[in-house]
Amino acid sequence: MAATVTTREATREEQVIAAARATRDAMTGLEVELLLQAVAWVELHPGEEVDTSVEWGMRELEIAGDGAPTVDEGAVAEFALAIGHSTDSGRRYLGDAVELAYRLPRTWARVLAGEVAVWKARRIAQATMSLPPDGAAAVDRALYFVARRCSYAEIDRQVEKARKEHDPVETERRRVEAAEKRHVKVHLGAMTYDGLVPITAMADVPDAVAFEDYVATEAAGMDPAIPLQVRRSMVLGMLGGRHGDAPGEEGSAPGVMVFVHTRPGQAMVDVDNTLSTTTVEQVQEWCTRAGTKVTIRPVIDLAEEMTTDAYTPTERMVEQVKLRFGECPFPGCHRPSRPGHKAKRRKKQPDEQQQQQEHGSDLDHRQEWPEGKTTSSNLFPPCRGHHRLKTNTCWTYDYDPATGFTWTSPLGYRYTDPGSSRHPG
Repeated sequence: MAATVTTREATREEQVIAAARATRDAMTGLEVELLLQAVAWVELHPGEEVDTSVEWGMRELEIAGDGAPTVDEGAVAEFALAIGHSTDSGRRYLGDAVELAYRLPRTWARVLAGEVAVWKARRIAQATMSLPPDGAAAVDRALYFVARRCSYAEIDRQVEKARKEHDPVETERRRVEAAEKRHVKVHLGAMTYDGLVPITAMADVPDAVAFEDYVATEAAGMDPAIPLQVRRSMVLGMLGGRHGDAPGEEGSAPGVMVFVHTRPGQAMVDVDNTLSTTTVEQVQEWCTRAGTKVTIRPVIDLAEEMTTDAYTPTERMVEQVKLRFGECPFPGCHRPSRPGHKAKRRKKQPDEQQQQQEHGSDLDHRQEWPEGKTTSSNLFPPCRGHHRLKTNTCWTYDYDPATGFTWTSPLGYRYTDPGSSRHPG
């Protein structure tokens, strides 16, 4: 009887393992199919030579290395949402596929044969995009046979070896850039629940000494009842005019505006600048701190229907719309609508995204002006890229307060969230 039980358990184990292996093989095949479909999509929407002078219309995008085809920018979002990605993530996926197919033929062949995992091949493709064609070919020859088991470190080693051999000018530029490590970073997105924000910096010796001397001097003149390190941190606000006149300047200091929101029954306060929360007591402490000037501005009713006969919204309307919608309304896009605010998920930004952070989003008339009036209910804040997409292609959107935004693609698919869509029939 015991032998029968043992045999039955072993058979079940074999069934599970066999099913798992079959599932793994099927998933591998589907991942390869998706890469093939990405290449086909780019080939269906080829771009011309990249023209960086185009400011408003759809542009050709260079999504892979030199020698690979470009793609019509207006085609990226359709494919990205079809595979459940944001526009930025979808552009990277298309670029990885094109890089493999056109610049890494040996590695690409092994991917198609199921001998190299898609994720590993994409990692190689991302590393070679900055290389000239000869450099990418050298990496392809060096890694294609060992790609299945090579480490990230080996990929990077082969890429840098190829760069030194085939692009010495870029190699030297990167060396000089790497040697310059000075920076100041304010990590607003990492604010703690009690209102503290980490800051990191790297400076050369003269600047560091001057800074230390200023911080120590100013902190020494503040209330000694406050702990020394707290006083030193408060000096940082003085550099920006937070506690009085800016150093070395006459007249009033520039103001610092922190947007906070509270709702009935909500214990915490939303801090718009950092997309985080803090306590009511913390906000009270900010407002009552010595040297702080508090300006009470009229409350903007987010439900009010504002209107103007002009094309350009009033400042009050702009403020209202960007308070109602803190991020770009395109599915998967988290670029903030207010200038200086941090996106929830943000990678290294190209110029247009950096401009977005500095100046905030555009305001779009959902129904085109003048047929669509300049009213609160017809204004929304897409980022510059998705504003251009809506203006220059057949993408459209609707807004329902109960269900949110629904975007309709040129092919007729409707999206409310990345990866979820429905087709009209």
